[in-house]
Amino acid sequence: MSRWLLLAGFGLALSFPAHGGDGKDPYLWLEDVTGDKALNWVKGQNASVAELTKGEAFTALKDRLLKILDSDERIPMIAKDGDHYYNFWRDAKHKRGLWRRTTLDEYRKAKPNWEIVLDLDALADAEKENWVWKGAQFLRPNFDKVLISLSRGGADATVVREFDPKTKQFVKDGFYLPEAKSRLSWRGPDSVFVGTDFGKGSLTHSGYPRIVKEWKRGTPLAEAKLVFEGKPEDVSVGAFMDLTKGFEREFVMRGETFWKSQMYQRKGDKLIKIEKPDDAQAGIHRDLMFITLRSDWKVGDKTYPAGALLVTNFDDFMAGKRNFDVLFEPSERKSLAGYSPTKNHIILNELDNVQSRLYVLTRKNGKWTREDLPGAPKFSTANAFAIDPDESDDYFMTVADYLTPSSLHLGTLGKGAAERIKETPAYFKSEGLNVTQHETISKDGTRIPYFQVSRSNIELNGNNPTLLYGYGGFRIPMVPGYQAGTGAAWLEKGGVYVVANIRGGGEFGPKWHDAALKANRPRAYEDFIAVAEDLQKRKVTSPKHLGVMGGSNGGLLVGNMLTMRPDLFGAVVCQVPLLDMQRYHKLLAGASWVAEFGNPDDPKEWEFVKTFSPYHNVAKDTKYPRTLFTTSTRDDRVHPGHARKMVAKMRDMGHDVLYYENIEGGHGGAANNDQAAFMQALAYAFLWNQLKN
Repeated sequence: MSRWLLLAGFGLALSFPAHGGDGKDPYLWLEDVTGDKALNWVKGQNASVAELTKGEAFTALKDRLLKILDSDERIPMIAKDGDHYYNFWRDAKHKRGLWRRTTLDEYRKAKPNWEIVLDLDALADAEKENWVWKGAQFLRPNFDKVLISLSRGGADATVVREFDPKTKQFVKDGFYLPEAKSRLSWRGPDSVFVGTDFGKGSLTHSGYPRIVKEWKRGTPLAEAKLVFEGKPEDVSVGAFMDLTKGFEREFVMRGETFWKSQMYQRKGDKLIKIEKPDDAQAGIHRDLMFITLRSDWKVGDKTYPAGALLVTNFDDFMAGKRNFDVLFEPSERKSLAGYSPTKNHIILNELDNVQSRLYVLTRKNGKWTREDLPGAPKFSTANAFAIDPDESDDYFMTVADYLTPSSLHLGTLGKGAAERIKETPAYFKSEGLNVTQHETISKDGTRIPYFQVSRSNIELNGNNPTLLYGYGGFRIPMVPGYQAGTGAAWLEKGGVYVVANIRGGGEFGPKWHDAALKANRPRAYEDFIAVAEDLQKRKVTSPKHLGVMGGSNGGLLVGNMLTMRPDLFGAVVCQVPLLDMQRYHKLLAGASWVAEFGNPDDPKEWEFVKTFSPYHNVAKDTKYPRTLFTTSTRDDRVHPGHARKMVAKMRDMGHDVLYYENIEGGHGGAANNDQAAFMQALAYAFLWNQLKN
């Protein structure tokens, strides 16, 4: 990741204890995450997947998926910090992983010589902890100090410890925070900005830090100086220091909702508001400020459209000037996928009908020019990003699609096309497969695109086992990528894989996302249903051969497919899902998503929220497709109670459902590759068993 400062919404998800219920929900006791009664229930329900896990076929599938996850031929993605390039790596010998580093010359080799900085397996064994890596933050510009975040079992909550990358040891009496949903960032060699659980009242209702302080080395945390205090109903607050030489600045941010935030420049003890729209994102790089708009913004006699990317001089803006250059302007089927500043240029990534387009923007004599990024692919998903944005114009570019293994390219802007330096091998047989893009019409007349991966000679007889996948939320686009597990477990067997680009995602910018917010949430589900119906109309598949899978917000999506249109599907896999939309905002990080789904405590908003709450819409007398629910006890983002309660309710109604809860894993569902392979194998084995005949 580049190290330029992004002042965006605090869209992180943190833990919050379950509130008491109103006594009307007979399954409320399952929200007691680690209670003996609830865990005993979990252990009993986990036995339901025995039918899937017994036999040589499942073992072979799991072993193959694990071999892919542990493969030494994977691309070891790196980040430049100081003179070294760092990588975190898990494989068969290192279950928890190695934090390691090398030089660029070594990295170019087929088998680089890596220097181990921290062995997480050895650390976990020595400390008798199940540590899961959560990242490292270097102190710039000397890169001689690091804040390392470690999680117990994969949860979002972390322990933060200061580390010396030269001695490869944790710093005695260095900065340390016990397990919490903390925000810790360097302010200088001997001070940090800290937001954490300072005690009662210090967290928002979402479980994020509500208070941020300045903490000096060698002093008790209790003596840290208050910098900013948000409101309990906010999502989060935080503070950051831009340590770019010559552009050192301090910033404070208040995340009011998931999509709205206020930003301030801190000078001494004074906070100066950055007068951007609350729903816009602002990024600072050297002398420039970038503003990404989520809604139209009128400045003087000019209106800048939602989805546009603007740039201006930061100091001029703070002095009151409003002179913007438009670096990107959206169209109906074109959106901004991202941007990455280098020292002298900007790399711009667009999505054009869900296809990547990469450009280089250059400022000359006060004007911006735009050129194609040399060598960028036209029909694959590509992403280019700066390696060391303060010091060079070097960049990495990744390229992949559904059938083409990922490759990594290294280039320097202004010096021709990037060089391919790493490539993932083919993990599944793609001969005879092709990718097609289709479009269907949703209930309200909106055109919905989707990708289909299938054999080129597919028989359109309605008998093809087909997996339909989607997400449809939080402005996250579903773009093509090489999915080795899907290829090995599904496509090789003859299955069809379909990805729907429904509203709520970010495929076509903020308007595409906003079209499925709150009361309009059902538009996302109507879009998904339209794709399912189109697959059947085209005779790719039929209800008994069509399955759906989704996780998190995608779990809510497929949960609604289960309750809204059970006649369309033969199997459902619902992973780490949201399902109880009456209590989601009272569980863990749920309060931070009210701006996305609505507030069920408001009677007017509950009227529409309840229409897409699967937990409340499941019925005893309806015939449902067989469903596999999976979650994680250590998921402190989406509460495992959602899946637990849905399964208990459906079981008591007499419905045929399977359930598996991984005791570890966090929101990703797995704490290591072994667990990830098992969870993937469960899903694909279930789907194939249900849909093949």
